[in-house]
Order: sequence, then structure tokens, then C-alpha cells
Amino acid sequence: MGQTLTEKILDDHLVEGNLEPGEEIGIDIDQVLTQDTTGTMVWLQFEALDLDEIQTELAAQYCDHQTYQFDFKNTDDHRFLRSAAGTYGAYFSRPGNGICHNVHKENFAAPGKTLLGSDSHTPTPGGLGQLAIGAGGLDISVAMGGGAYYVEMPEVVNVRLEGELPEWATAKDVILEMLRRLSVKGGVGKVFEYTGPGVETLTVPERTTITNMGTELGATSSIFPTDDQTYEYLSRQGRESEYVELEPDEDAEYADEVVLDLSELEPLIATPSMPDNVVPVSEVAGESVEQVIVGSCTNGGYGDILPAAKMVEDREINMGTEMIVAPGSKQASELLAREGWTAEMMAAGVNFSEATCGACIGIGHVPASDSVSLRTFNRNFEGRSGIENDSVYLCSPEVAAAAAIKGEIIDPRDLAEELGDLEPPGMELPDSYDGSKSDIINPGEAIDDDLIKGPNIGDAPIGEPLGPDIAGETLLKMQDNITTDHIIPATSDILKFRSNIQKLSEFTLSRVDETFAQRAIEADSGVLVAGENYGQGSSREHAAMCPQYLGIETVLAQSFARIHKANLFNFGILPLQIDTETYEQISQGDDVEVVTNVAEAVDTGETEFTIRINDEWEATAILNASERERRILSAGGKLRLTKEQYENNTGGAAPADD
Repeated sequence: MGQTLTEKILDDHLVEGNLEPGEEIGIDIDQVLTQDTTGTMVWLQFEALDLDEIQTELAAQYCDHQTYQFDFKNTDDHRFLRSAAGTYGAYFSRPGNGICHNVHKENFAAPGKTLLGSDSHTPTPGGLGQLAIGAGGLDISVAMGGGAYYVEMPEVVNVRLEGELPEWATAKDVILEMLRRLSVKGGVGKVFEYTGPGVETLTVPERTTITNMGTELGATSSIFPTDDQTYEYLSRQGRESEYVELEPDEDAEYADEVVLDLSELEPLIATPSMPDNVVPVSEVAGESVEQVIVGSCTNGGYGDILPAAKMVEDREINMGTEMIVAPGSKQASELLAREGWTAEMMAAGVNFSEATCGACIGIGHVPASDSVSLRTFNRNFEGRSGIENDSVYLCSPEVAAAAAIKGEIIDPRDLAEELGDLEPPGMELPDSYDGSKSDIINPGEAIDDDLIKGPNIGDAPIGEPLGPDIAGETLLKMQDNITTDHIIPATSDILKFRSNIQKLSEFTLSRVDETFAQRAIEADSGVLVAGENYGQGSSREHAAMCPQYLGIETVLAQSFARIHKANLFNFGILPLQIDTETYEQISQGDDVEVVTNVAEAVDTGETEFTIRINDEWEATAILNASERERRILSAGGKLRLTKEQYENNTGGAAPADD
């Protein structure tokens, strides 16, 4: 039996386990990336391992979330990250140079390589044939130290693309259609591998839009084969020597298949407040729009912004609508400026942002009250834009630009008919991506050789070994699809404390219940209860770290998002799965006791744990955990376990959790 492309890359990097769906495997990691909101803790954890330098082929540190440096704490973080990159041998991308996924794609992503990143949209370079996976920061630290990365072997789903995109339909519509069909939970435990004749009609920037938003499906990763389009893109970046031909075997077997005819797609839009609330643009046409933003790591490249620029050329933005371009990288900004497109957009009334994640996480360009914002981003979770009860839609740059011109949501095909002279912009790439590289500091050019810590930068917390008893009040009962934005918001007033867990913990779950943190402190211990897909969204490990700091010892949920569940293990929080009946019967304020001897049950491989509620009734909760994850729980978290293993290891590198 032949192998899928995913299986081929995993097989080449396999260090433990078998490539059987559902079985835990360990793989070698070639490249790692981290960004400024997760990176400080990554490097503090790496420091705690007492290692001298990174062990991966390449590590890259980006500063893309806190670019505007509203507070000295942000700037101190960036200085610390620069010093960490210099001290341990990583590339450093300076604030303003762009979003990690875009800059990494431009400079380092390589076919056939593995990439692990402390950001959930790390799978973006899958459009180049790189197997890229998002993970919690502690997993990045261990990988940088030479340890394997462990993940449950995903099912590989064949997404067969047929036909060719018609005018005004885009790659964004491909992934929106996937979300419409499969939902935000449809990719859990899966890798989406794109095949078929439609693949060759898509450029690499179009492919990376699709792989970027595969994260919104809950997927472990998404990947395309390599071909002439891949070679062409790498050549335009001056990196053609890194091209490798990669494709699945003809007799490869897939767990499932999705067939998508590109020629049948039309402009789509995700309505508030979830990426899978997808409908044709025509269904919501006429909705007044006050804000339009083109950009982000999903649609912030040169090839994404240029179509919007062509559409507004020699026109003016509607007077009731503000349009902002937020490039994904300085490379995109520089190319557009050199070709005169920046001036054309400015003349039309478009404002330009620095190349930053910014608005995507509620930092800058927060929408007005009771207004509609159209964005080419990947997430529209309620409140993520920086204001509660927001109304954010997700769409392609073409749909966004059409709304900016009209002042309301409109199918761009209808706008073209209305204006008479609006041509479909299509996808166009520059002859060469020849932007400056001055904002990337190579390890050999590092200006720091020691860590520089400001007063807001603390130490990496190390947990205590697991005990026999877990009991406490149900401090909060939550609904389905609670995101890491709910658990630890990413707005500017909170984000600056990512290096200070004691202070950051005060904001834990504040978007669900602003009294939670104080109640948790007063209770000293407690239990969280949630519905389906708990912890979806960002990879931020702080969403596990802060509850652990506040005394949360277990989370009872109907299901967990992949990265967050791994983070719960990494910080010694017991993730127990409950059924619908148990979830419905438990109320906030109920006392919950895990009757089973927890430490013993975890060590001996028990899967069923008895929980008692209010000393009145009992239920069964399930622990789905590998032997390795059980060792992590028993030790009190991955950092303690890895540090102990390293101290007992004479090989000079962190071991692979075994």
C-alpha cells in the first residue's frame, strides 16, 4: 500500500510509534517558530532546561503581535526576545517586519521539512509542502532542545480539487466552503491533504490561504504537494535550491475524501461570530458596513492586497466606511509601494497599518459600537476584535474591497455589473519578491549574547507532582466552543502581562465571568466544566498556565481542542471527558470530587474515573491519555519532567519525554 504525502514526511521524521491513526507518535522537528506573545515563555522555559543552544536546524523568533509597543512591557519583551535569539542561536525578526507565518513562508519554509510553531496558524507553509503543526510553547522549548514532538497520529483526508476558480471566486472561498461543509470541529484529529487537477491552478499564496485557515477546521495540519507552482514561488523568493518534488503515491489510501469542484464556487462570507457560519455573499447583501480590513496572516501578502488595490484604483472609498490595509509582511508593503499601489490606495481613502497581527486580536482598529466590520482574517470569535458583542464578517479581499466601495455588503459580481468598468482582478504575482531583508537578524550577526530581562518578565512556573486527591467547587460552567480568547484574552491591556503569570492570571476567563479569578483565588482549588470543543483557537499555553496558577486541578468537558488538551497535560491539569447527561446535570457551584485515587489511577493506566457531585450522585469521566502524557501529569507538568530527565541525561540535549 502506498503512502500519502503526510505519511511520507512523518515516516522520514519518525522516532517513536507507528503511523496508525489514533496512536501517539514522536517525530523529529527540523524548524521551530515562535512569536512575541508566546515567545517570552518559550525562552524562559528553554532557559529553565539549562541548554546552551538550539538543537533544531533552524529556529526563528518573530515580533508580530505587540508591534505597536503601547507599554514599556511590550518593548521589554521584544528586547528580551532579541537577546534570547542571540544567546541561543535563533533568527530574530524585528517588530514591524511582519507576521510570523508570512515572514517564515517568505524566508524559511521548505518542502518536506517539519515545522513546529507556538501559534495555531503554523500550518500555513503547508501550501509549500511543509508539514507544519501548531503547539503550545513548552512543546516548542523541548523541540528546540532536541526532544521529539508527540502527537496523536491524525487521519489523513484527501481533499480532491477539480476544475478551476471562476471570476471573483478566490482561495478564501475554498476554505470557507470547507468550513461550511465540515464546521469548526470537522478537522479535529485530521490532516487535510489537497490533491487533484485543481491543485495546479492555485498559486502558492492561494494555497497558503487555504492551509492557514485549515486551523479553523480544528485540523492538525493541511498540506499541498509540490509542483511547478511551488518551484515558481521559491524561485521568485530566490530560494529555488530548496525545492523538493513531493506527492502522494498513486495507491495511497485515505481515511476519507472530500471532493470540491472549484468551478462551482461563488463569493462566500462567514457571518458573526464563528468561522463556519458561512453563506453566499448575496444572502447578506445590503448590510451597512462601517469598517473594512484587508490583511492578516491569511490574506496579507502581495497577491492578496493587489486585487483590492486594483478594485479601488481611480475610485473612492464610501464616505461612511473606513478601509484599512494590514499587510502580512513588510515585503508585501515594500513591493506594493515600489509599484505605486500604496499611493493609489491612499488616494482612494485607504489607511495603512504596520505589518502586524494587531487588529486580528483586538489591538488597534477596534470596530465602533453596533457596527459591522468586514475582514479578510481567519477568526471572528465574539469579542476577539476588541469590543464585546461585535459583528465581524470574514471574506476575501475582493468582497472586502467591494463593500468598501459600496458602503455595504455586496457580491463583487453585482458591483461589477453596477459600475460597468470593474474588471475581475485575479491573482498576480510579482516578477521577484526582492524586498529588503534588513529586519531579520541572523544568528551569526546577533548583537546580544546574554538574556536581558525587564521588570515585568518573571520565571517559568514549575508545577508540583500529582497527588491522590482532586476535589473542589465547580467555579464555572461553560458552553460549547469556548476559545482560548475566552480563557485568556489577547487585547492590549492584557497581552502585555504574558511574561508575568501572577498578573496575567487575574484576567483568566474574564470574558465569561469577570469574577472568576477572584473566586478561584478565594477557593484555593476548583473545577471547570465545559461543553464541546473546549479550548479551540489560539495555541496560547497561558490558557492552561493561568488556570493552573489559580488552583484549577481538573477540567471536565465533553471534548477538548487538540492543542489546548496538550497544554493541559503540559501544565499538570487533568482533562477528563464527560458525557452529555453528566454535563447537563452538573451546575455551577456544585462540589465535585474525583473519588478515584488520582495519582495511582494515572500511573496505572486507568481510563475511567469516578466523580461524585455534592455527595449525592456519581458519574464516570474518561481520561484519554498516552503513557507519555500520564508521566507528564504525574510529574506535575512537562517542564518539571523534562528538566529532571535532562539533569539525568549525559547526552547534552533534552530527551524526548521517554
